[in-house]
Amino acid sequence: MRDLVLYCKTYSRDFLRVKRLLASIDQFNVENIPVYISTSEAEREELERLLGATTQYHWVSDESIIGSNPKVTLGIEKSRSGSLAQQAIKAEFWRLGISENYVCLDSDCIFIKDFRHSDFISADGSPYTVIYQNKEFFQLAKNRARDKVINNLVNEGNAVKALFERTGPNYYCPCPPFIWSAKVWASLDQQYLQPRGLSFWDISNKDHPETLLYLEALLKYRAIPLYPIEQLFRIYYYDWQYFLLKRAGERKSNLKTNYLGVIYQSNWDSDLDYGAPAKPLFSRLLRKAKRLARYVQSYF
Repeated sequence: MRDLVLYCKTYSRDFLRVKRLLASIDQFNVENIPVYISTSEAEREELERLLGATTQYHWVSDESIIGSNPKVTLGIEKSRSGSLAQQAIKAEFWRLGISENYVCLDSDCIFIKDFRHSDFISADGSPYTVIYQNKEFFQLAKNRARDKVINNLVNEGNAVKALFERTGPNYYCPCPPFIWSAKVWASLDQQYLQPRGLSFWDISNKDHPETLLYLEALLKYRAIPLYPIEQLFRIYYYDWQYFLLKRAGERKSNLKTNYLGVIYQSNWDSDLDYGAPAKPLFSRLLRKAKRLARYVQSYF
């Protein structure tokens, strides 16, 4: 078993983004940390056609990840929304026994500087944990009267914290990449899920994101030492956030001081959507008009 791999679960709409991600990994992965990509079996051929034969990665099927949990019925992903199925598959990758730890990337991640094993794993072999209270983003959202954004994150934090009967501050790691330990996921399975006759798919839902389930399991069961670090990538969750920070002088070139990479989240940056547009022309034009309005608003 390896001690660290990079892993990305993707699907056809994001294939151009994952191609961009892999190009950045090829450029900056100075220690050649192995890369794993998962898709459904049905999408493998299209992925390989688009990426070509020279791209270096190991492919695994979503179905093999799902099937590695004996409590889960094959095909369960078809009963969930794409986003919920994706978060469960990402969280269950550890069950394949490929690596003790994995850096879980989203397709819209882009590395912008050299990265090494030591960026993710401490000297004693334990992974770092990205964990913080998210106050900077909350304040930015408050400044722009985006209370709904704040409330959604606070409600998620409260809901997952309550599962583990913890009191105190809410902690977050909403921004990929996530550094995940198989030991933490196993502790969640053995000490929380199995005694209740549950699988991860039973508790993973829109109110219980996989990122918070991991953090709360770590805080509860202490399967690994907690070595906290801040987020590894600069993420632009929303276009209004991107416009504000860009107006403040933020550029990809100066992000390298503090971040390994950047994310333009695909829920607003749709330029690299692969395949036929999912929405009608009117909806796409309206979306662009709203983005222009938010850009203008960033000046006030």
